[in-house]
Amino acid sequence: MGIYLIVIVFMLVGWLVSAQLKRKFEQYSHETLGTGLSGQEIAEKMLHDNGINDVKVISVEGQLTDHYNPLNKTVNLSQPVYYGRNAAAAAVAAHECGHAVQHAKAYTMLQVRSALVPVVSFASKWVQWVLLGGVLLINVFPSLLLAGIVLFAMTVLFSFITLPVEFDASRRALVWLSDSRMVTSSEHAKAKDALWWAAMTYVVAALGALATLMYYVLIYFGRRN
Repeated sequence: MGIYLIVIVFMLVGWLVSAQLKRKFEQYSHETLGTGLSGQEIAEKMLHDNGINDVKVISVEGQLTDHYNPLNKTVNLSQPVYYGRNAAAAAVAAHECGHAVQHAKAYTMLQVRSALVPVVSFASKWVQWVLLGGVLLINVFPSLLLAGIVLFAMTVLFSFITLPVEFDASRRALVWLSDSRMVTSSEHAKAKDALWWAAMTYVVAALGALATLMYYVLIYFGRRN
């Protein structure tokens, strides 16, 4: 039951953080920026100001589906962000461009994260089944559970490496928004608040993964409560 309790607790916390994030974005989306610029225009200007001319800003379907794709060098903004002319849209657009800046400047943690992608993709594909088999066969074949723990540890490591990448992208975004005078002090505070809640979703996910990993480690060493 321990693993189910961990999952339920972090699912609940994750849901609460996600709900707060959506509430913040909804709240700030009704307040038009003083500059009147859209998320697309904010993104394109930030890229230009950082000397990045080979990255395209495009619109994608969905809500909070915004991301930077280093493979095809695109800043993908959800339609509410792409067309939005508010503090929330400006924050998200600038944050995703922050990742493009990281890529252009070879930010170390982003490089480490990118290097782990193939490993994590493989681990994510098999870890669930290896852990299940390892728990069921703990007394017969304990090495199977150990293998599952190693695979899962790679995904946990990936989650924690993601944190500085996300926080740094937000930092770059907020500094640029302020220095370029894209937002007023009031709008800057709202952008910062929105990005903070977005970052918390990654923090909760990382802590939940770590707690789950510790649970399996305790099982392996025979100390399950």
